[in-house]
Formats: sequence, C-alpha cells, structure tokens
Amino acid sequence: MKYNGTHLFQKIYDYAIHRIESGEWKAHDKLPSVRSMAEKMKVHRLTVLKAYQLLKDQKKIYVKDRSGYFVRPEGLQTIDPSDNPIVSSFLYKNHLSEIHQIEVDYQFSKALINPNLLPNHFFAEFLKDVLLKEPEMIGTYSSLEGDLELREQLAAFFAEQSDIHVHSDELLICSGSQSMISLVAQTFLKRGDMVLLERPSYSMAIDVFLREGAQVETVDISPTGYDMEEIEEKMKQHRPKIFYLNPTFQNPTGYTVPSKQRKQLVELAEKYPCLILEDDTQYDMYFEQKPPAPVFAYDTEGYVIYLRSYSKYICPGLRIAVAACRYPLMKHLKIAKSLADNGVPLVNQKMFLPYFFSERMQLHIEKLRIALAVRKELMEAELAHSNWRWQSPDGGLNLWIQLPDRLPVDKLLSLALKNSISFVPGEICDPLKENRSWIRLSYSFVSESKIQSGVSKLLELAKEIET
Repeated sequence: MKYNGTHLFQKIYDYAIHRIESGEWKAHDKLPSVRSMAEKMKVHRLTVLKAYQLLKDQKKIYVKDRSGYFVRPEGLQTIDPSDNPIVSSFLYKNHLSEIHQIEVDYQFSKALINPNLLPNHFFAEFLKDVLLKEPEMIGTYSSLEGDLELREQLAAFFAEQSDIHVHSDELLICSGSQSMISLVAQTFLKRGDMVLLERPSYSMAIDVFLREGAQVETVDISPTGYDMEEIEEKMKQHRPKIFYLNPTFQNPTGYTVPSKQRKQLVELAEKYPCLILEDDTQYDMYFEQKPPAPVFAYDTEGYVIYLRSYSKYICPGLRIAVAACRYPLMKHLKIAKSLADNGVPLVNQKMFLPYFFSERMQLHIEKLRIALAVRKELMEAELAHSNWRWQSPDGGLNLWIQLPDRLPVDKLLSLALKNSISFVPGEICDPLKENRSWIRLSYSFVSESKIQSGVSKLLELAKEIET
C-alpha cells in the first residue's frame, strides 16, 4: 500500500509519542536528527520536520539551536498524581479494554457469547463430577505444557476436524489467546523489529506489538482475502519478524482468507524467513460452510505458531486456549512460558476436557451457530433501515460497518455511551489509525430483543448527529 502524506506525518508523530510515553526516550534525551529519522522511516525530511514541529507545539519536545530536538521533562505523561515511580512508568494502552470497562445496557463492543447461550447447568454437573473423581488436582500444579490427556485429545480432534496433524508435544495449553500473543511478542521481538499486521486488525494485538516497541507495516484484508503480491513485496522490502494474522472470520471484519492464499502464506514465510502468528478464536463459529484448514495445516518446517482459543464460545470462565507449533519454536515458547506463569491451572484443564469433548457440548456448538446466525440476521435487519454499509460474514461474532462520511464516529460513540450503548470505533482496529468511518458491532453478547432495540436506538442517535 502506498502511504499518503498525511499518514507519513502521523507515522513519525506516533513513533515518537510511543517512545516518549513508554519511557524509551527519557527527559532531555536527544531525538534522532531530521536526516536520520527521514532515512530510517523512508520519508522526506519535511515530513519529519512537520511531525517534530507538532511535538514541539504540544510541549513534548524542545529544540536547542544547532543541537537538535530533545524530550521535554514536562512533556512526559504520568498516570498517578502521586508520581509513584512504579505506577507512572506503566504507560501502555489497551484501547479495547477501556471501552469494555464502561458499563452500558447495550454491549455491542464485546465479541463474547451471551452467557445465557451456554449450557451452564450442564457444565455445573460436570464440575461436580470432576471434583469428586479427582479431588487431588486442587492440590497440585499442571505440567508446563498442560495436561497430557487434554493435549492428546486435542491433537486427535484437530486431525479429525481441522486437517491439522500435530503431536501432543507440539501443543501448549495457555490462558486465552491474548496471553500467548503477548508471550510470542516478548519472546521473538526486540525493539525496532518489524511486524506485519492485517489492516484492520485485532485492537489488543496492535497494542501488544506497540508495547514491545515494534515497527508496524500493514497489508489490507478484504472479503476475498489478501493481495499476495503486496504481502510478498512487504516481506521482501521490510523483512518482518512476525506476521500476525486472523484469517478465519477475522476480527473485526469477519472476512475469511481462502485456502490457496493460506498455502501461499507459508511459502512466503519460508522464502523470506518470517514467523506467522495465526490467531484463530472463532473457527467453529461458522453458519453454513466450514472454513478452510488453518494456515498451520500447511506448515511442516516450523514457520507458524497457531493459536486456537475456546474462551469466547465454550467456557469463557476457564480461559482455555492452545498454541501449536513445530520445534524449535515450541522449545522457545516453553522457556518463555515457564518464566511467565509456569502453566495453566490444572483444575481449569480437567474441567474443560470432559465438558468440551462430550457429545452434548458438540451438539450444543451446532445450536450455538444457529443462535448466532439468528442474532446476525436480526442486527442486519435493523441496520437495513440505514445507509450504513457492511459485508455479511459467513461466521464469527461481528459486523464491520462503514458509516457515511458526514457521520463522525467519535461523536456517535460519545453520544452512544451517554445513552448506554457501546461499540468499537474502527480507528483502534487500524494500525495506521485512519479507519475513522468504520465501526465494529458485535451481535453475540446482547440478547435478541436488545439487538433490535439497541440498534434502533443507535440509528436514531446517528440521525440526531446528521441533522
């Protein structure tokens, strides 16, 4: 993708702001010269000068004649008014979490299953049986890799259901995919390394990679997948360490990448050595046709780390997910995990194992697909009364919606929150922070009646702004 002048300027500005706020550039530290920054970021010097001037106007930096630009002490942000050195040093952002923490009546921002759609009483009975049969599990740790029986059953399940052939030793149980995204970033990245991201992408993953000081390049994702020539050009030119992707019912768009491109991705990762981090949180949530085999199914040489999470639609309270990869990647992941948490609680794994693999739960997943399809159709029926645009997904939990240019998303979000409605602004899902006319609405968490009344109310608020 060609960058326009506005994005280039914003890219320099964001790069500097992140390093100032994260503490990498400390008070009175000298910034890279205009010439060196222009060469590093491959932009014109005037673009860097414009970004530095804005930072100066905002009192983030100051200038010394013939010496360059420096970080202003008063330009450094603090979190706690008491200036606690531990608290004030934590300046990282989690934009999506900030939205989720706002209590509202119409929660269209949460891509989770409504708890009433899950067989909670059935799970409670399983919980009793597991505790009675294996009470000793409460008093012991799990192995680092995770419960062996669970890993063996998952390996067999993957081979049967997803065309993934993997040994139990190539599986690592983790607490949700988010924790593993963070662990992979910490393990395989150093500051300044390049990361390739889909555009748009999962907001929390963007924040994780920025926290690690990564530079970001993007590739567009569309209803037909990727432009593979664009990906190859980005890999060849920028040599990214990691390509983070979510190719099945992608968050936030709901798009699914076709099989041919999945195979090509592995070939490109081998050609331009790059670690593919495949995040697959909604694989089972298809409405009619089962999605293609994961990218990992084509990996034999160890270029893909595959994350399959069950915390969105099986039992969110257990936070069970699994990472799959070949050696030596698994060796490095195990070392990193031993330093992070030394394993997922054994109780959670033992509860998940009989629950997930039970005939009743597998039948319930089929019912869940139907319930989600109904909710999606209800939301789309309400949205049909507007001039908003979207591509109806074949699965997943979200709609990715483009609003008219005359309807500012920030104003709509502000007014919506005042009226107890939340949604995800597209800007936080864009690594370039440019998707200002898009929003993500999740149909999975809100009841059917609230979907109808909440979307109707949101459209009324939009009309208020437009008029």
